[in-house]
Order: sequence, then structure tokens, then C-alpha cells
Amino acid sequence: MGLNNLKSTENKRKLILSIIKISILGLIIIGIPLYIFIFHREFLLSFKNLDEVVKFLKHYEGESMLVCVGAQILQIVISFLPGQVFQMAAGYLYGISIALLISVIGAIIGTAISFLLAKVLGRDFLHLLFGEEKMQVYIEKLNSKKAYVMVFLIYLIPGVPKDMVSYAAGVSEINFKAFLILSTLGRLPGMTGSLLIGYFLEQKNYIVVAIIGVLAVMAFLLCIIFRKRINTEFDKIYEKMLAK
Repeated sequence: MGLNNLKSTENKRKLILSIIKISILGLIIIGIPLYIFIFHREFLLSFKNLDEVVKFLKHYEGESMLVCVGAQILQIVISFLPGQVFQMAAGYLYGISIALLISVIGAIIGTAISFLLAKVLGRDFLHLLFGEEKMQVYIEKLNSKKAYVMVFLIYLIPGVPKDMVSYAAGVSEINFKAFLILSTLGRLPGMTGSLLIGYFLEQKNYIVVAIIGVLAVMAFLLCIIFRKRINTEFDKIYEKMLAK
């Protein structure tokens, strides 16, 4: 009888813990964006416009850099803010060097939070949120020998969905430090492009902005067209690294 009571208490404890985990995850990933979308929709929609984002950041004056870092973090953890617009606004307001530092810090913190949050909450809760089949595909790829190459390419190629990768990485076997480094390096080209656009818009140098835009589109198309060849070349590099 005592053993049954002990098991029953343990099961109740696990159930309560599961409910708490689901509630935390739901609040962070669904609750906050839903609240803003329902009650502050105009505030959210204004972030699609560069002028409005610049105006929003200028309102905070001395704290604007911290607000920009916070926006980058939220964009990764919750994915309801347009990260590119905030990156352009950072380039517009602070110049390339400072804006890049701000963006990289935000990206590292946001990616780390997603990774560690997934590790704490566990695989089952990610299945509930994102869907078991889709999440399992990412986890299996992150557990493969090509994981490090794949992480870099996912974050490098524009348009490739990245929202779930940080969460999937948290419940995979991939090394935390290596994941942070590779995802950050992969983000750098696209991030730098957004910052440059913002910087040259502030300079009213629209020719350079147009050139960057064309180059970005060309880079995206080339990555898509030659993705298999790129993947093969990265595999060769990876195999050489393992052989050393």
C-alpha cells in the first residue's frame, strides 16, 4: 500500500511538472505574441516599416541599444518580430561596427536561450508545440555526422526556416558551444547585408542599397541552385577535419 501511494505521489509530481513546463513554453512562445497581436496589433505592424522602427528606438535615447539587443533576442526566441528591420535600423542609427556588435550579441543570447529552454523543457514538449514529425526530422539531422555543416548552411542561406533549429538543437546531441559559434557565423553575411542597407539608407546612397539588394538576391538564388554542390564541398572539409 505504501509503495502504491509512493508511485501515485511520484506520478502526480511528474504530471504537475509537465503542466508547468507546457505552461512556461506556451506563455513564452505562444502567449506573448498572441497578446501583442490581439491587444497591440498596431504596435507590432509598425515594426515592418524602417522609419517607425528608427523612431521607436530613438524614443529610448540612451537605452536604445539595449532595446535593439532585446528585440534581436525576442525575434529569435519568439519569432514574432522582423529581425531584418531591426538590423537595418541598427545600421541606420549606430553605424556598421556598433550595429554588428549589437546584432551579434542579440543573436548569441537569443540562440542560447532557445537552446537551453528546449533542453530544460524536453523533447516531448517541443513535439506538442511544433509537431513531432517536423521536430524529429531536425533532431535526426542534428544528431548526424553532418550536423555542423548543416547548422552553418541553415543559418547562412536566406529564406531557410530557422525558427525551430535552436529548439531542436537543445534536445539533440550537438555541442552547445559549437552550435552557438556556427549559427552565429552563418548569420553574419545576411546580418551584415541588412546593417549595410540601413547604414547607406541613412547616408541616402540609394545606388549602393540597390547593389546590396541585387547581390543578396543573387546570393540566395546561387545558394539554392548550387546547394548540393555547396553541401558536398562542406562535407569534404568536414571529413578532412575529422581525419586530422
